[in-house]
Amino acid sequence: MRNVVVTGGSRGIGLAIARRLAASRDYNVIALARHEGEQLATAVREAEGRLHFRSCDLALIDAIPALARSVRDEFGAIFGLVNNAGIGTMGVLATMHNSDIETLIRLNVLSPIILTKYVARHMMADGAGRIVNISSIVASTGYSGLSVYAASKAAVAGFTRSLAREVGRVGITVNAIAPGFIDTELTASLDDEDRRRIARRTALRHLPEVDDVASVVEYLLGEGGRNITGTVVTVDAGNTA
Repeated sequence: MRNVVVTGGSRGIGLAIARRLAASRDYNVIALARHEGEQLATAVREAEGRLHFRSCDLALIDAIPALARSVRDEFGAIFGLVNNAGIGTMGVLATMHNSDIETLIRLNVLSPIILTKYVARHMMADGAGRIVNISSIVASTGYSGLSVYAASKAAVAGFTRSLAREVGRVGITVNAIAPGFIDTELTASLDDEDRRRIARRTALRHLPEVDDVASVVEYLLGEGGRNITGTVVTVDAGNTA
């Protein structure tokens, strides 16, 4: 089995990715999060040794090199890295606290870049690897009250395309997924009318689900994704069609 690290793996999209990959029996999944939580603990028990939780706070940038080294030392070569951890703090820029802006950019941009740096070094030595970054459709569409979040996800998309060119020659693919509005903790601030309005805008007239994103991650990590790199796959039920 190939080792795959999934950040933010205790809930939402990250948990769905961890569960799906572990269920495939092709991967040994290491879910990183600050706290395990009941849902992930249940998933770990059900995965029969193919899903593991390791506690970390990715906002602590200086601790990331040791984290990457400890995961490799414990589990062996890392084939896949899914950078999913992030926060979606809403706020109009003019009134958003500087500390909230810094926290969001740190966790959504700086943390995945630094983690990828240290994991990709080992992938380059191994001559293989798959990196999947979770972006968002608001990186290209915009959304009122999410200007800082949108900026962070646009940064992820740009990082993906350039890194794909840097590491492609040594057999590593780098892609991003841009989910639409999905019913997770990140969209908890949207009321029912907001959700209905967004659903009406989609071509399929409904919102995508977390497992829709997880299935794309599985594809990109598998044989079908071996010649896909430097791209952003949109999963939004046709919101941006």
